[in-house]
Amino acid sequence: MKISKEFKIGIIVTAAIGLFIWGFNFLKGFDIFSHKYELYAVYPKIDGLIEANPLLINGFKVGQINKISLIKDNNGQYGVLVKFLLTEDVQIPKYSIARAVSSDLLGSKAVEIIYSNESEFVKSGDTLVAETEEGLKTAVSKQLAPLQKKIEGLVSSVDSVMTIVEVVLNDKTRENLSKSFESIKKAIQSLEQTAYKLDDLVASEKSKISSILTKLNSLAAMLEKNTGKIDNVIGNFSSLSDSLAKSNLKSAIEEADKTLAELNKLVAQINAGQGTLGKLAKNDSLYNNLNKASDDLDKLMKDLRINPERYIHFSVFGRKDKNKPKL
Repeated sequence: MKISKEFKIGIIVTAAIGLFIWGFNFLKGFDIFSHKYELYAVYPKIDGLIEANPLLINGFKVGQINKISLIKDNNGQYGVLVKFLLTEDVQIPKYSIARAVSSDLLGSKAVEIIYSNESEFVKSGDTLVAETEEGLKTAVSKQLAPLQKKIEGLVSSVDSVMTIVEVVLNDKTRENLSKSFESIKKAIQSLEQTAYKLDDLVASEKSKISSILTKLNSLAAMLEKNTGKIDNVIGNFSSLSDSLAKSNLKSAIEEADKTLAELNKLVAQINAGQGTLGKLAKNDSLYNNLNKASDDLDKLMKDLRINPERYIHFSVFGRKDKNKPKL
């Protein structure tokens, strides 16, 4: 059987068209000869999600986005219907989450399947739970928002401080600050001069300082040598303090206070002329009587010396001299 030329051309054209369709779909990520089934998810917004973005499970590509379309729900709200085409034979539990994520730092999008705990698996045409991950811009904005507030508050504070500085640092204040800096400069110069004088003093009195340090070292050595004696002295003081603490020192002090109080009372009575000692101290009659008695005694002794015969009667012949005048 002879095949005509036209038939051959038709077969070639048909094969070319089929090959073109297959290649076009393959470039778009569709493999028309592979096993595949479809899943859906409805997002409130897709944030850069486009057709041919990969569908991932644990980072492994199991399919891709086949179609994206805008739909309207019963409440009149618009949503985005995303159709997934699975090219791998995987079992996805029902109510799994189809989360739109960023696949790289450049913002490329992908859909990650997060398995649920259900034991029943989805079938072709089922709808997954849609979830979106915040984009890089949103995440950066959230991180920078507190920082922006702090910077705004800082700028406001700086403005307030500058206003206060402008008000405080008037001409008079600047003049006072200038004078203060000048005083500080003079004080520093004075300190430098004092330091120089101190250096000169140390240099001139170096020998004396060395002698003092030598004596201090000798004293330290002597103290170290007599550490035992010092310990004994301290021990004796400690024993003495313990003995004083154990003695009846308190009662003795109380008795002394009592005695002093009674003595003060006695002195007060004497000063008031009470009692024998008080009358002796305050009454002059005793002094006068004693003075008179002393004079009489003096006269008696004088008369006794001049006329002893008046008081001692003796005679060799037993005669009395009766012509002597009596005093």
